Amino acid sequence: MTELLKISLPDGSVREMEAGSTPADVAAAIGPGLAKAAIAARVDGELRDINRPFDGDAELALVTARDEEDALELARHDYAHVLAEAVQSLYPGTQITFGPSTDDGFYYDVKAPENRDPFSMDDLPAIEEEMRRIIKADKPLKREVWSREQLIEKWESEGEVFKAEWAKELPENEELTVYWSGEDWLDMCRGPHLASTGKLDPDAFKLMRVAGAYWRGDQKNAQLTRIYGTGWLNKKQLNAHLTRLEEAAKRDHRKLGREMDLFHLQEEAHGSVFWHPKGYRIWRELEAYMRRRMDNGGYREIKTPQLMDVRQWEQSGHWGKYAENMFAVPDMVPEVDDSGAGSHPSVAKDADWMAIKPMNCPAHVLVFKQGITSYRDLPIRLGEMGCCHRNEPHGALHGLMRVRQFTQDDAHIFCTEEQVVEEVRKFCALADAVYKDFGFSYQVKLALRPEKRFGSEADWDKAEQELRDAVAEAGMANAEYGWEELPGEGAFYAPKLEWHLTDAIGRTWQVGTIQGDRVLPDRLDASYVGEDGEKHRPVMLHRAIFGSYERFIGILIEHFAGRLPVWLAPVQAVVATIVSDADDYAKEVVAKLEAAGIRVESDLRNEKINYKVREHSHAKVPHLLVVGNREAEEGTVAVRTLGEQQQKVMPLDEAIAMLKDAATPPDLKQG
Repeated sequence: MTELLKISLPDGSVREMEAGSTPADVAAAIGPGLAKAAIAARVDGELRDINRPFDGDAELALVTARDEEDALELARHDYAHVLAEAVQSLYPGTQITFGPSTDDGFYYDVKAPENRDPFSMDDLPAIEEEMRRIIKADKPLKREVWSREQLIEKWESEGEVFKAEWAKELPENEELTVYWSGEDWLDMCRGPHLASTGKLDPDAFKLMRVAGAYWRGDQKNAQLTRIYGTGWLNKKQLNAHLTRLEEAAKRDHRKLGREMDLFHLQEEAHGSVFWHPKGYRIWRELEAYMRRRMDNGGYREIKTPQLMDVRQWEQSGHWGKYAENMFAVPDMVPEVDDSGAGSHPSVAKDADWMAIKPMNCPAHVLVFKQGITSYRDLPIRLGEMGCCHRNEPHGALHGLMRVRQFTQDDAHIFCTEEQVVEEVRKFCALADAVYKDFGFSYQVKLALRPEKRFGSEADWDKAEQELRDAVAEAGMANAEYGWEELPGEGAFYAPKLEWHLTDAIGRTWQVGTIQGDRVLPDRLDASYVGEDGEKHRPVMLHRAIFGSYERFIGILIEHFAGRLPVWLAPVQAVVATIVSDADDYAKEVVAKLEAAGIRVESDLRNEKINYKVREHSHAKVPHLLVVGNREAEEGTVAVRTLGEQQQKVMPLDEAIAMLKDAATPPDLKQG
């Protein structure tokens, strides 16, 4: 008698299936509707092919398109493979490397045949059509287990030097799998995949762009072409995504930054921002806002050096973990050739080295260590608007979002172990108030210990649990706040809570963070005197809300599409004349607005009022106050508010009161 497998289903029922059965067989046994809808399976929690036989008794959850996260991951993985097959079908001799799924699609790195130029945007329409042909052919996607030697022989015989190189590094005792597309094309892959190419929607993907890439990410290796695509479950999802991209392009902070004359970047200072007066006004308002929040939260602001001896960074552990991202300079006066242009300073071989700080935390420990600290002094909250530098690759730089020089709204809380949960809870409340002031919703995530880390397992256990407890006490460990734990994504010295903001068009941005650290105080020998008269290590909480001013301003520009809240707008109002006879009255209006604390400019140019309206609307000025002879006689202004069709005529005093209220920062309104 054949032994039957026991397959447990989510509803608690158990199906007995013959050995060799697959999740697809279970779906068919339940009913034809489910058999048609099921696209993959979770077997004992692992996502698998629908047609992969069970290894034994198992817990089974069938995956359908309604399980969108899994379904999208599968579809995008398949689109990547179909892309590689299409390129090789159209251009024999193309070498393929790897192609993962991404947050909104997929890519594949390929090397064009020697007889043609690298692939370009011009090639994408033909590749798309070939992908659709492969999808419509409904080719079965079949999994096979191969030996390492089989893989190497396969790739070398076909001239696939990149795949062969990778196959040679695979462990011999590991189960290695390939997937066939029909009978004529395969790729090595762990899977899983859909049952066939026909399970993809041929109208739910689009190839977006090409870019250069290096084999294995090393610029010393061969250059490849990376072909990017976006992939979805259906055409409706694709169209919605393309609409979001179109909206995002309109909101691009680099474009709006130019139009609004806020900042610029140039090659003479890669990754550093040149702030113009209007842009720096936004910065100043944010900085003043954050200072008020920190002052009210019991923080004391400090200022620490930009340069510290490399030995300090070695002691903290940053040099060993982060040196490639740090700028180092010799601690010496360089000798410069007098020959002039083209000469470079020389560095003495025995020079000591200093490092420009990529973060503020070691310097804050040094401030904490000055003098003797008692347990009665704790918690100590030290804040700094700290300018930092990180050596980001040129190709990774992106406007304000990824820079080399940035300023953090940084703070470190030194406390006893008993105070950790309450301090983190208070921070959760502070972050909540700040993000709500800017109109953001957010999710809270807990990033857990990474594979490479400092500190004992007991310390990590304790630190992770403290953060869990604090979020629970703040009432945020639930679906409303998107609570989720992220294995392996903590810092090398501490787990961290992350705040992921959702902007006006649905994108998420990881911004705020707080980390519970027991490693750095130990490495830098920070201590306080406890109630028992003995020395104890404080726990160090690293925290930021904006993250960096540069990036947060970029996010705000895109979130508001340049139409910043009045209190943040560089220019809050413009007084524009209809006729030159009203110039004197316009100047009087400007003077009264300035006296009320409104950031105001005048526009007395001899231009038509419609021209002035368009220009200031384009510059995203929140309020335009139009004045002519009638307004001058009656002491009124015609107020045009950005985004509204109708203007409102009102007495000047009423307009000033309205603007003053709108220009008041939200934390001061609450006070």
